[in-house]
Amino acid sequence: MGHAAITGLMPVLPQEIPLSAIGRPEGRSNTLLPSEVDADRLPMVEVLAEVASNMSASTNVEQMLVRFLEIMVRLSKAQAGAVRVLTSDGGHLRMVGSVGLSDSLVDKERYVPLECGICGKAMLSQATERENVLKVCQKQVRHVYFAQNCRQVYAIPLRHKGKVLGVYNLFMADEAPLSQDVNYLFNSISEHLGMALENARLTRENIRISLMNERTMLANQIHDSLAQTLAYAKMRLSVLNEAMGDGDQVRANRYLGDVEEAVDMAYSELRNLIIQFRDRIDPRGLVPALQEMVESFRKKANADVDFLNVAQDVVLTPEEEIQVFHIIQESLYNVCKHARARHVVVTLDLHEGEYVVNVADDGVGLQSSVSSNMGRSFGLTIMRERAAKLNGKLTLESRPAGGTIIRLSFPARLPGQEKTP
Repeated sequence: MGHAAITGLMPVLPQEIPLSAIGRPEGRSNTLLPSEVDADRLPMVEVLAEVASNMSASTNVEQMLVRFLEIMVRLSKAQAGAVRVLTSDGGHLRMVGSVGLSDSLVDKERYVPLECGICGKAMLSQATERENVLKVCQKQVRHVYFAQNCRQVYAIPLRHKGKVLGVYNLFMADEAPLSQDVNYLFNSISEHLGMALENARLTRENIRISLMNERTMLANQIHDSLAQTLAYAKMRLSVLNEAMGDGDQVRANRYLGDVEEAVDMAYSELRNLIIQFRDRIDPRGLVPALQEMVESFRKKANADVDFLNVAQDVVLTPEEEIQVFHIIQESLYNVCKHARARHVVVTLDLHEGEYVVNVADDGVGLQSSVSSNMGRSFGLTIMRERAAKLNGKLTLESRPAGGTIIRLSFPARLPGQEKTP
């Protein structure tokens, strides 16, 4: 949440919560002494700013929930507190953390049914609920809560866009209600943290989808290259066996040569696959990753490999960066393996709303034998599948001056603009 959003809440909220004033006997002034201000006062704006700061940083969400549980317990003068999140099956609440609860009680309350007591009531109503502990908590634990001097319990739902993803419990020593200001702050915190929970869930889903896509791509690439090469070797072994049985040494020698060539190709393809899927994209982004890749290929290949970034700004999602990275990587492997090029240039450009990536070489071009193009055609199939994921296209062209250009073009996503799938 940005500064503007926080500022928008400020006129509704008092600047500070006088904690010592909560629950004060009537007749005593709410004015705090300087020592009380330092010890007990926590500004509301600071709390909201900390929520926003934690959400914008790569903070573990469950640790963040526990951190704000501690703040809420302090603000409310609660005897104890707990924070629970919805389990993946959607039928239970799992306790993420607690403050002031005994270990035995935490063990008993580690998982509770979704409809249990006041938590279930708050999940259903999507609003803060409060009730006497002895009335709403499960029979086997209500007296344990009461023995810990917990008389009243609050359930504050963590919600986002009509969906409840968890709940905060605050256990109070008396039945005095929380002030309106504290209630408002807790509702604001719960909405922000509900958003954080939903974002964390979506991130986990995206990671799972990316992993599944990469595994499918790896399986396809193994099938289209290594598996087919080994299948060819197996067929040649069969005819080799027949030739040896017939005593035809000439045929046997020819088939043996075919098998040796296929095994060499399979070994080379396996090494390329291992290297390709071991390489990781630079966390700084696509451009630094390409610079590092080109430098690596320059050392491995018998050619000069250069990278030229003409696009002034490259705005891609992490998934798009991965696809572009692997397409260029496979292109360079093909060039180094088949083209016998002396010079290779990788360019990245942004032209008329499209990103254009060229991998150009001065090698032998497309007029090469079928056997030397076999591995390249498998690689091109995988590259075209990756290009389709970018809603783009991949072409292979001959250069007028000799050599080949592998060109990838796909729609650009402008800053702040959502890319349609």
